Amino acid sequence: MNIAIFLPNWIGDVTMATPALRAMRRHFHNRAQLIGIMKPHVVEVLAGTDWLDETIVFDHHSKRRLQNSVALIRQLRRLDLETIVLLTNSFRTGILARFSAARHRIGYVRYGRGWTLTERLFPPRKGRKLHPISAVDYYLQIAHHLGCPEEPRQLELATLPSDEQIADQVWHDLGLNDARQVVVLNTGSANGGARSWPATSYEQLARRIITRHIGTHVLLLCGPAEREVVAQIEQNAAHPHIHSLARHPLSIGLSKACIRRSQLMVTTDSGPRHLAAAFGIPTVTLFGPTDPRWSKNYLPLAIDLQHKIPCQPCTKRECPLKHHACMRDLHVETVYRNVVDLLEKTRKDDP
Repeated sequence: MNIAIFLPNWIGDVTMATPALRAMRRHFHNRAQLIGIMKPHVVEVLAGTDWLDETIVFDHHSKRRLQNSVALIRQLRRLDLETIVLLTNSFRTGILARFSAARHRIGYVRYGRGWTLTERLFPPRKGRKLHPISAVDYYLQIAHHLGCPEEPRQLELATLPSDEQIADQVWHDLGLNDARQVVVLNTGSANGGARSWPATSYEQLARRIITRHIGTHVLLLCGPAEREVVAQIEQNAAHPHIHSLARHPLSIGLSKACIRRSQLMVTTDSGPRHLAAAFGIPTVTLFGPTDPRWSKNYLPLAIDLQHKIPCQPCTKRECPLKHHACMRDLHVETVYRNVVDLLEKTRKDDP
């Protein structure tokens, strides 16, 4: 029996889908082939895990969108699918599922795609508005619909030996092997500048951490879009215990390996936050325009910080009022105190 699964597009979302993937694998075991359909970067996120038997890479944002869609439909038809599961919300994936010839098409009714599904789930609502629910639970509901038993909500990922080797070299080059502990700062957000904390605030936080905690090093993570920003923070800080990945070849695999060996992360509400949760790394998350209930990942050692203002949560990519007060007024000292609290709690919980 072949079961295809359309996976979420965002790093954080696909990481929050890992309990559902784990539940499906355990439930179907060797009774079904689980085939994941995903964007290229999602392959990197899931690299090292063993829940899927096969991977189909599909990028609907490429210049050959129509040709790729037709090719995907043909490929799915050849698989003679019993079931296709949509962990995505888009109308597009509903259409692709409809033409896949799968006998069962399961997903949430969103964006007018209900007619493309044979088995429909409805997201919780209050009146006409969607009621905030963690994506972890949102995806697990689909797994339960498939007959999967209850599954722990713990996110889970793995690293590849090749990524660990690159991280070993980074640790050597930056002198992190001699660090008492490494605190990772994630400055970026793929969903626009509204979720970002000011670069000067990261610089001040990094200085406080390394000057008040002898032997602690700070590592600034980045993707290609944040490379210049973190390089500038590192340069302005001008301290041998404050480093960045800006001069290193960047990959999701390297980020996973660096996060996995850190002791704590300070992050925006973005994908790397959930990578940390998947490796059990304590996390301080800075929320601005988003509602924390949507992205709750059930990490036990986690602190969510939010500077409450009347226009929150607007969920906009850029601040429509131009003041960005929800993030700008989240003070460095407040963040630092919570970093200290979490580090102390982590030490107490260590065996």
